[in-house]
Parts: sequence; C-alpha cells; structure tokens
Amino acid sequence: MSSSSSSQKPDVTLSLSLPATDGLNPQERGVKLIHLLLTCVNHVSAGNLHHADACLRQISRLASVTGDPMQRLSARFASALAARLVKRWPGLYKALNNGGPVSCDVDRARSVFSRALPCLSFAYAVINRTLIQAVSGEREIHVIDLGSGDPKLWVPYIRAVADNGSDGPPCLKITCVSRNKEAQESLGARLVKEAESLKMSFQFNPVNAGLRELTLDMLQIKTGEALALTSILGLHVLLAEDDRVDAHFGLRRSNEVKECKRMNEFLEMVKSIGPKAMLLVEQESNHNSSRLVDRFVEGLHFYSALFDSVDAAFGGLSRPDRTVLEEMLGKEIENIVAGEGMEREARHERYSMWAVRLTRAGFRPIRLWYEVMEEARRAVENYGSGGFKIASQKGSLMICWHDRPIYAVSAWNCISFC
Repeated sequence: MSSSSSSQKPDVTLSLSLPATDGLNPQERGVKLIHLLLTCVNHVSAGNLHHADACLRQISRLASVTGDPMQRLSARFASALAARLVKRWPGLYKALNNGGPVSCDVDRARSVFSRALPCLSFAYAVINRTLIQAVSGEREIHVIDLGSGDPKLWVPYIRAVADNGSDGPPCLKITCVSRNKEAQESLGARLVKEAESLKMSFQFNPVNAGLRELTLDMLQIKTGEALALTSILGLHVLLAEDDRVDAHFGLRRSNEVKECKRMNEFLEMVKSIGPKAMLLVEQESNHNSSRLVDRFVEGLHFYSALFDSVDAAFGGLSRPDRTVLEEMLGKEIENIVAGEGMEREARHERYSMWAVRLTRAGFRPIRLWYEVMEEARRAVENYGSGGFKIASQKGSLMICWHDRPIYAVSAWNCISFC
C-alpha cells in the first residue's frame, strides 16, 4: 500500500455522496428518510446493531451530501449515527481515526456562514446597539469578547463608541479570549489601526485560552472600568461534564435544567466583576438532553431549518462554499449524536433554559429597546431573503427561518450591581 493511501482515513459518508435514484419524489423521499432516521436512532439507543445497520443501508440509498436539503441533512445524521455505532468498539474507532479526526476548514466555514446567512449580522446589530446603551456616558470601557474575535463585530463597535462620546471618544479596552492566537493577532492589529484613525485611546488584550481555563487575572480588569461581556455561540461548552451515567440510564428529563458546577463557577466569576451587560447568543434548541433520542429529534428539527436556509441562500446549487459550511454543521451534528461525557461540547440549550441558569446565578434580563429591534430587522432585511424574520420572546430576540427559531440573543446584568 502506498504511503498516501495508508494515511487516509476511511470516509463513513462515502456511500452517501452520490445523488439518489430511487424513483420517489422529494416529498415522499423526505418522509421516508425521516422515518428511517427515527427508527435507526431508536435501534442505536437500544443497542440493536443489526437493525440499525439495516436502517443505515436503506438511508444510504436515499441520502446524499450533494442532494436536496433533506438528503444532505440525512447524510450528516446517518454519518453521526454510524460514528456512534463504531465507538462501541474503541479499538476499531481508534484505528479508523489514528490520523486524527477529519478536519473541516472552520475559519472558511464561519466566513461562509456570515456571508450567506444573516444570523451573525442580526446578532452583531443587537450586541452593538445594546453595548452602546449599556455603557453610555462612561469614560473607561472594557469589553470582554468570549471567543468571537470577529472584526465584523468590533470595527463597527469602535466607530460607534467614537461617535457616541459628547466629550470626545472614551478610553476603550477589548479583551479577546480565544485559543486561536493567529486570529487574535490579526484582530488586534486591525482594531489598533481603526482606533488610531479615530484618534481614540485603545488597548487590545489577547487572552490565549479557552473558557475552561479562563481566570479573573487573565482579564486584566482595572478599578473604574465599565465592564461588558459578549459570548457568541460558545458558552454552552461549559455545560460539558462527565454525565455518562445519566446518559446510560436516562435519568434526566429532556427539558430539565440540570445544575452544572463549571457553569455555576463561571457565572459566579462574571457576577463578581459586576458587568453593565452580558450579551449571550446561543442556538435556540435543546441538544443537552442525556437521552440520545431526545437530542436526535431536537437536532433534526433545528438543523433541518438551517439546511433549508442554506439551500435558499445558495439557490439550490452544489457549491464548494455550501459544502464547507455543511461540513462544519455536520461536525456539530456528530458531536451531538455520537459524543458523550466531556467530549460532547455542542450542548445547546434554549433561551428559556439559559434564563433559568442566569436568574439562579443572580442575573436579570436587560430590556432590548425598540431601536435595537429595528436595527436587527434592517440587518436581516439587507440579506434579501424573505424566509428570515425577527421574533421577540420574553426578553430575547430570535432570528427565525419562517416560523422556526434558530438563534437567540439576550442581554443580562447583575442584580446586585443595578
């Protein structure tokens, strides 16, 4: 065997890569795929391997990573189920993955996500306006970015801060928490240059760490700073814990908000610094159930909306950018379906569950003003797709694909500091 072929990892989606020729119309095929997927996940959950394998063989004849949205979605979920089955044999799984997990171009995928869909523009519009209102009149502002590091958020924010000061621009510090050192350096250089052009006092504080390693000392907080935090599609990783016993026995109900020690410690740390605002953006779905079937059904509902919206954004064409984006979503799906314990980090929860966690920790929601909603609406309308709309729900703003909420933005501050 040649060295190049021996280093390649077998592709579990290989049999799902060709368009299906089954004679069914798209609606009939979609219904059949949903039935097969739900049947398969029940077999996987019950340990009925032969029945699960039979379902996967049927799915492979109907699904395709280059087909219509339901075919592509089914291919990703079938691949995730196959990965979970293989994990029952650790030696086999390790041998198949001895070159490391197949990687996708996450930076490119996020760029495509930002360009093709209005979800991040919607979130950034809400964050920008809410932060400006929260620290209005302050002369020393310190914003802590928990993992975004996106200049599309921070360049407009710096400009808005510079324009908002009646006595000239305030002093601004942005702390960026991320493991991606290269991205931090690029962002820092961009923001420093922008601040210089505005003749604004600015400091960039890169913290090369993940949320689990973050400590108060790393944030370099100074007395007198007006503090604010943003977390964009990342805080849920702190919900990861070794809950394999719960998963095995199905001890926790699907919508139960379970106490999480690491999350409680993090929120206690945030509360101790008394931020004027904490902006939270999360997936509006519950993928944190200990029961596989519950997560799978929630995942099908959530990601079907995303795949439909991606299809609309790309006009139904099979483009390389769409493939890169859906590979990233496929990695999330695999983590939700095949992961357990600490490795399962895609523990998305609905806004209603985050509201319980944050309220228990001593936070209260900040009212999102009419101007915020209008700015968010304009950001979505600029994308030109009629399928997206904005909805308000008990203190949060959500972006929906038709009537299905997919992402929620909420703002919070500390009760003891209000």
